[in-house]
Amino acid sequence: MSARDEVLARVRRATADVTEKDPDRDVPVDWAYGQPLATPDVLEDFVEKVEDYKAAVRRVKADAVPATIVEAMQALDTTSVVLPAGLPTEWIAAVEAAGIVTHGDEPQLTHAQLNTIDAVLTTTAVGMADSGTIALDHGVGQGRRALSLLPDRHICVIRADQVVSDVPEGIARLAPAIRAGSPVTWLSGGSATSDIELSRVEGVHGPRHLSVILVED
Repeated sequence: MSARDEVLARVRRATADVTEKDPDRDVPVDWAYGQPLATPDVLEDFVEKVEDYKAAVRRVKADAVPATIVEAMQALDTTSVVLPAGLPTEWIAAVEAAGIVTHGDEPQLTHAQLNTIDAVLTTTAVGMADSGTIALDHGVGQGRRALSLLPDRHICVIRADQVVSDVPEGIARLAPAIRAGSPVTWLSGGSATSDIELSRVEGVHGPRHLSVILVED
């Protein structure tokens, strides 16, 4: 018997008495998942953690979002941007008025084309304060996954009510999209990794620069 067969045999023996096939019902659980932590200031915690990842964070009211998007793009020397379907028209108008070249994704841009575009602007599904992680479920305003992986700069807009205390609470927010089969992209600052000598390399698996606009109305 191979090691794999032995492992599977042990799993089957351990679960032989499990007759209920629905994982939500087979073991009664007397607590609720995804409850918030008792964090004194969730937004402040979120901003601190996101900035720890060297991402820029701008806290604004809703009416300042269009101008702040332009400011964030210009701070990253952005001259072209891809705009997923579903973004507010006033955001698009502000970017166009600033002279930044905009690209839609219908028909879909090729990977080669996305590589030549400076940035992507998206909305957000949820932000998690205890880790500073942002998740996209690629719903309205977020586009397909390739848009948030190939351009070098990512400007994302998140509402204050989309920021939760921790990852389990964030997972609860994402659960409907996950159950529907949508991909989820997790962002913790700009893309970076380290080799065996701990030499930091940025932009290997996604944008090198992350800029977050937190809307607090």
